[in-house]
Amino acid sequence: MKYPLCPRCENHHVVKSGVVNERQRYCCKKCNYYFSVDKIGKSIDSYYVTKALQLYIEGISYREIERILGVSHVSVMNWVRKYKVKAPEQRQYHPTYKILNHTELLEHLRKSDNLKGAGTIITELGDKYMMIKWKRFKE
Repeated sequence: MKYPLCPRCENHHVVKSGVVNERQRYCCKKCNYYFSVDKIGKSIDSYYVTKALQLYIEGISYREIERILGVSHVSVMNWVRKYKVKAPEQRQYHPTYKILNHTELLEHLRKSDNLKGAGTIITELGDKYMMIKWKRFKE
């Protein structure tokens, strides 16, 4: 029978040490650390973490990212702190975004007036596309 590695010292010498809340507990013989595996809780796919950080760098607020991706704005803040991401200062431009399906995106790009301006980026967002466009603040 194979036992898990100790999360503290990564030692292989681990023995069973009872059951708590229907979860098997283990004890490391090297560092005497008690732990259990099979954490209860949900993990968020790394795709959403990457997209949230990209949107943050593009200047979109935490709450807007929450609305777009369906991930808590607190989680986004924690990822920004964890990965030490800093958004560039934007004083002259502000981002606006649209979420479009494939046909809407093609129709939007056909019009030359939609391509003029400060800049546009298109990123995949699940089965849809997000178009971020920067507009100048009027002085």
